[in-house]
Amino acid sequence: MTDYDVLRVFCGPSGGYGNELGVVREGSHMPDRDDRQALAAKLGFSETVFVDDPERGVIDIYTPASRLPFAGHPCVGTAWLLDVPELVTPAGEVGTRLDGEFTWIEARAEWAPPRTLRQYASAAEVDALEVPPPGEWIYAWAWEDEAAGRVRARAFPGRGDGIEEDEATGAAALLLTDRLGRALNITQGRGSQLLTAPQPHGWVEVGGRVVLER
Repeated sequence: MTDYDVLRVFCGPSGGYGNELGVVREGSHMPDRDDRQALAAKLGFSETVFVDDPERGVIDIYTPASRLPFAGHPCVGTAWLLDVPELVTPAGEVGTRLDGEFTWIEARAEWAPPRTLRQYASAAEVDALEVPPPGEWIYAWAWEDEAAGRVRARAFPGRGDGIEEDEATGAAALLLTDRLGRALNITQGRGSQLLTAPQPHGWVEVGGRVVLER
């Protein structure tokens, strides 16, 4: 088995929760895409990152079933792990910065894979949702406090790859921020926290806490 780190990305204020992420720091040891896809499927995380150049921040991202040109929680986690000023993804160059307990990335909404952003009337309705059948990637959300920009959200990838609910989803948070045009403080899943802020010229920042699980 190839060596890899496991991070939790977008942890809550106490350091709990967050979405697990596998990171293969020496991606050059496994250059073949089919091998990478097989390892991502075996590990079973919502995403696994292969670092092709740690100094330049060149990365390759996989779900258990497919390769992604960009994804939010893998970029935030890898930015924290490598501590580089940018990450190079197939979608484009992702700016990164560390600010106290938060790690931030800056990316564009058009890089994110398609998501259905489905608004509900209350946080309680979001909490009560059952996992929908596979077929559509749904980001269910509701205002907890609209004036303060506080959002309750849950994510259902619908890919049929064993990930029924995504604990924390940076790309979907980026899309929601782009649509609403305002900074958000999102509580997702069981207790993960994502912060976002729109930036000039179509860019969006997404930030969260990261811890090394193992």
